[in-house]
Order: sequence, then C-alpha cells, then structure tokens
Amino acid sequence: MSQIYIKNAYILTMNKKKEAYTQGDILIENDKFKAVGKVNPEDVQPHAQKVDAKGKIVMPGLINTHVHTSQQLERGLGDDVDLLTWLHERTFPYESSLTPEDSYVSTLLCMLEQIRSGVTAFTEAGGQFVGSMARAVSESGIRGILSKSSMDCGEGLPEVWQKTTDEELDVQVDNVERYHNTADGRIRVWFALRTLFNNTDELVVRTKELTDKYGVGYTMHVAEAKSEVDYVKATKGVPTVTHLKNLGVLDKNLLAVHTVWLTNEEVEMFKEYDVKVSHNPASAMRVLGFAKIPLMLEKGICVSIGTDGSASSNRM
Repeated sequence: MSQIYIKNAYILTMNKKKEAYTQGDILIENDKFKAVGKVNPEDVQPHAQKVDAKGKIVMPGLINTHVHTSQQLERGLGDDVDLLTWLHERTFPYESSLTPEDSYVSTLLCMLEQIRSGVTAFTEAGGQFVGSMARAVSESGIRGILSKSSMDCGEGLPEVWQKTTDEELDVQVDNVERYHNTADGRIRVWFALRTLFNNTDELVVRTKELTDKYGVGYTMHVAEAKSEVDYVKATKGVPTVTHLKNLGVLDKNLLAVHTVWLTNEEVEMFKEYDVKVSHNPASAMRVLGFAKIPLMLEKGICVSIGTDGSASSNRM
C-alpha cells in the first residue's frame, strides 16, 4: 500500500459545498483520496511520502479542452499574418511535414508545459499521429483525449493530407480500437473534424454515427472565423451551426471549439442539443474575435477553457 500525506495546504475542494481549508491535510492511498481537510495521524503509515505544502494551494487539476500538441514547436511562425494565411501557408505546411517521431517529441514537450501550468487532463484538437501522442501521454502521467484531424476536401491541402472520406474514417476507427482506454484508462480516443472548409457533409454525418457506435465524443472547430461562416452560407445557404443542425449532428457528445461567429438563434441550438463549448480566450483575442460567452453561460451551456495550440499565442 502506497500513501502520500500532504499537510499544511490551502485546499480548494470543489465539492458540492465548495469547502476550503486554510491549513488542511490530504491523505492519498493507492492513488485514491482517503481523507481531505483533516487526516487522522493514526491513518498515516510510517513509509508514507510526506509533503509540507505550507504557503501553497492544493486544488483539482485544470482541464485544457483544446490543444494542438503538434504545434508545440511552431511558435512564432504566424505572428505577422491573418488567420487563413497562417493556416494555409504556415501551419498546414509545417504540420504536414512532421514525422511520427516529431509528433511524439512535440506532444511530450506540450505535456511538460501543461503540467507546469497545473493541467492534468486535456483534449487534443486533432493531430495526425495518435499513436505518437499516446506514447507521450502514457510516459507523462497526464490524462488525454486524443484524436486525428480528419479532412476529406478543401483547396490547398498538402498532398499527404489529401484523403478520401473512407480513408479518414478507417484511420480514426483504428485509433479508437487500438488506443482508447489504454494507459490504465488515462488515454481516451475521440473522433475529430477540422472545419467545414475541409469536411464534406458525408464525413460529418458518418463521423457522428461512429461516435455513437463507439460511445465516444467528437470535437470540431465551429464558426471559428467569419470567412468560415461566409463560406458555409455561400455553399450551404445557412450559417455553420444551422447547417450542422440540419445534418442532425448537434448533440451532447459534441465539443464545439471557438464558436465565435454564432447567431443568437444558434446559441439557442447549442442549449437545445446540450452541445459543449471550448472557449479559447488567448487565440480569440489574438486573431479570431470573442465568442458570446456571457450569453452561453446565462443559457446554462457548458463552457470550458482551452489554450489552443502554442502557435496561436506562443504559450500554453
């Protein structure tokens, strides 16, 4: 039996009563909390690892709900350009040149920076090499939801990313079957859609069907840029979220990222279908614009926080 005994900590419990302790103790036994707030000294074994946390805060780990692990080494490549130039002329060429080993190193560095920032769980935005990401997550001790960024259409995609709908779905199914619930359950695998710039309706609909089949979630950049919404209006006749509703894919297992350019009616759609939101304030203030977060919170929509990739703000 292994124990960790933390004493003299300022503890934020985040329990139902939101209790806090100014000089509290915590006893962890075999990776489970045995006591929080007050610890009976008789329960502490002589061999327990003891930590004096005087002057420190002990709280639940932060959860980063949107991060591009493959962009960890991309800092500074897009500081002087607009979003679409940054994406098509900087980020896509950079990311498509990465090898599986590059992805592993990038992910491991991303894990180190996240842990340093107090993050203990994250959601991958969608990279290319889930196996490499899983290797890094397994070694780091963090928890991660991993996914491959799926794209089956769009102008300007690097040749290595030009895949059919079936190819993209087959790879994602293989990732789920191979890596989901590995590393003692710390790794989960979801499906991921990049944006409607790069996803056919068939890919979107079939992805949702597979998430239901495997009982997992899926994530997508949604109404990230005004140019995206304008594109969807021009090609589908309605804005992004309305089109997703028409496709029948809005649901409680969708984590919609950025969601900057929503109409008030589309915010109501998120509420109706219990869609979850990842708000990325750093990249929003830098290049995207600010989402209707106060309205979403007022409506009771689940809004979480993400950093986006380090290439978006040069930090985690």
